[in-house]
Amino acid sequence: MPGDKTVEEPADQQEWRPTACILCSINCGLEMQVDQGRIVKVRGDKLAPNSEGYICQKAAKLDHYQNHPARLRQPLKRLPNGDYAPISWDAAIAEITTRMRDIKAQHGGGAFAYYGGGGQGNHLGGSYSGALRAALETPYLYTALAQEKTGDFWVNGKLFGRESCFVLEGMEHSDYCIVLGANPYMAHGVRKTRDLLKAYKKDPNRTLVVVDPRVSETAKEADIHLRVRPGMDAYLLSAIIAVIFQEALEDKEFLRQHTHGYDELRRHFIDLPVEQYATTAGVDPDLARQVARGFAAAKSATVRADLGIQHSLHSTLNSYLEKLLFLVTGNFNKQGGNHLMAQFAPLIGHSKADDQKTAVTGMYGIAKLFPPNILPQEIDSDHPDRIRALVVDSANPALSAADTEAYRRAFEKLELMVVIDVAMTETARHAHYILPADSQFEKVESTYFTFGFPTSYYHLRRPILPRSGDTLPEPEIYRRLLVGLGAIPNRFPLLEKAAKLDRRLPFSRAFPLALAAALKRHPQWRKYVPVILYATLGKALPEGMQSAAAIWGVCQMYAAKFGSQVRRTGLQGKGYALGLALFNRFLESPRPAPIATFKVEETWNLIKTRDSKINLYIPELTEWLDRLKTEALSEDRDYPFILAAGERRAYNANQIYRGPEWRKTDKEGVLRIHPSDLAKLGLVSGDKVRCRSRRGAVEAIASADESVLPGVLTLPHGFGMLYEDEQGRQLRNGPAINMLTDTDHCDPIAKTPYHKYVPVALEAAEA
Repeated sequence: MPGDKTVEEPADQQEWRPTACILCSINCGLEMQVDQGRIVKVRGDKLAPNSEGYICQKAAKLDHYQNHPARLRQPLKRLPNGDYAPISWDAAIAEITTRMRDIKAQHGGGAFAYYGGGGQGNHLGGSYSGALRAALETPYLYTALAQEKTGDFWVNGKLFGRESCFVLEGMEHSDYCIVLGANPYMAHGVRKTRDLLKAYKKDPNRTLVVVDPRVSETAKEADIHLRVRPGMDAYLLSAIIAVIFQEALEDKEFLRQHTHGYDELRRHFIDLPVEQYATTAGVDPDLARQVARGFAAAKSATVRADLGIQHSLHSTLNSYLEKLLFLVTGNFNKQGGNHLMAQFAPLIGHSKADDQKTAVTGMYGIAKLFPPNILPQEIDSDHPDRIRALVVDSANPALSAADTEAYRRAFEKLELMVVIDVAMTETARHAHYILPADSQFEKVESTYFTFGFPTSYYHLRRPILPRSGDTLPEPEIYRRLLVGLGAIPNRFPLLEKAAKLDRRLPFSRAFPLALAAALKRHPQWRKYVPVILYATLGKALPEGMQSAAAIWGVCQMYAAKFGSQVRRTGLQGKGYALGLALFNRFLESPRPAPIATFKVEETWNLIKTRDSKINLYIPELTEWLDRLKTEALSEDRDYPFILAAGERRAYNANQIYRGPEWRKTDKEGVLRIHPSDLAKLGLVSGDKVRCRSRRGAVEAIASADESVLPGVLTLPHGFGMLYEDEQGRQLRNGPAINMLTDTDHCDPIAKTPYHKYVPVALEAAEA
């Protein structure tokens, strides 16, 4: 079974092919023209209902993802001298699964960990990775989402009953919006972001507040900019909430009807010194009061929060305070407020108290995820139950996770490391085996960030380019690994026959009946259902669409749970028939197609507490809140600057583009520094500087910039990658910021790293 067949080049090269952007969670609809394996033109797809033709400058450069010298085009095996040599797929799978079986027999499933499983636009392939983890019997799933959001998920679990409860902002429909720790003008993350920011600016009845230490591009569009000191967001948010309680601005009827713990919570704010906290945060207390009153009085108000507060001091506490702001004012599960949403395909789960914890650090999972900050310690240890084997899929923790040096040391201690990717990444350079995957435009793919409201959309993207080497889609890679491990047979003849019959006869139910019978006979196969769907139903799907088979199961589960909302989009039927109709809709639509339409009041049904009320009072976090009164941040004379690492800019895009050639500006990732600080160092813009932390150092080009506060520096993410220039030389593209970060500098609950608060020193670089 070779995997999905890829498309042939179109006869008419001027044909525009619908697809989607893969650079942020919105995944705007795009149209592309292709020629001889290259993406030659890109434009926004006006027929895509989620974006309506909107496009940003980054999406136009996607051929730099598709075609570059570091693309992987054949399986590779590391030799004893560290070089890599080609290896056949059959040999690679045989050797990998032999090593996996040996490690499992000797050390058990806890010796394995898995990192990745897809990114912004490629979740479909990752859907099949759970089958491999089940076969290896490991719970240890590490992802970028766990590095970013687990504190937020932990808070959701305490408030709403499940860590898998997703909270969205209502920015499109709100009268008053606070953007907190985010720069959506550059990072997007909201539908048609820049158009929306312009709409706020033009409307005198709408207010946009931005909380950010920097005068960001979004802050320039705001009505009010609260220029908080780095790491002091918890003080500012506490002060704003305290004003609401002290001036009796809270929505008492909402709190009485929908929450528990109001009286206990109020006690922690009613005497809080607003002036002191606002001043500590670096914000005029009168301005903090103005925002508190405006937010509480608005007809609809919402908060958009992101990594600026989730990767800073008090990370999990920040997520709690951010949610209290819209909860105590009653701006929840209403039009224009924050609200819960139903996941289409589950990105996260809910961890339980009796789930397995890690062997070395004793960390429990949050939302069924484990934080990358602990992984180096779980590997680089003498503990008998340490991690000994790692599978990395569509991820590059050697650069993207905190503490690059710790990761490098840990990788060298692994007995087996397998990387599945499209590029020779910095992480792949440590692997024993590298398995090349099809690119996102060479296979059927999708994102599970289906966050639209009231109607959400799902885009099952067709392949638009031919396969460019001896590569495979991830589902086929996982199928071969499972066969090699002896978990499943190579073929399922009866299920394949039933699937083909069902696709020919619209009213047949041969396949689900045959699948149920097979799982009854072989209950151990239940853990591998997505891969079994791929190997059976997938063969009966249209050419190039085999990997979409797992969505058949997703549609069945979703339609069973949210049937009335699915039917509002125009589909008919119940149960299996409705799920099949939804699946067929996605198969047949080349553009985003509606999943479901929710009424605002129905979002209350998504709360998972026993009585469907919100638990406002979280003792662990109110205790932390009280500790702010006596917390003292002393200046580190050896490292007097605070670096906000990972700034979003016009020309960075995570690690999707490896070289600098796609950038029109900021090709080297300059270090922003206030002009007064640069002058004190005796330097000028354009000078090369050395930025040092207790963990390591990087060099960067300094740029005097009044958008940053004195004493504060910023560096962008998405730099520090190795690339090959036109002369074939291997170069590094700008500063690798995680040379500066430390795994120990992190949130105490979720272990999310404090990327936005890294104490550093700065000096002129040696010539």
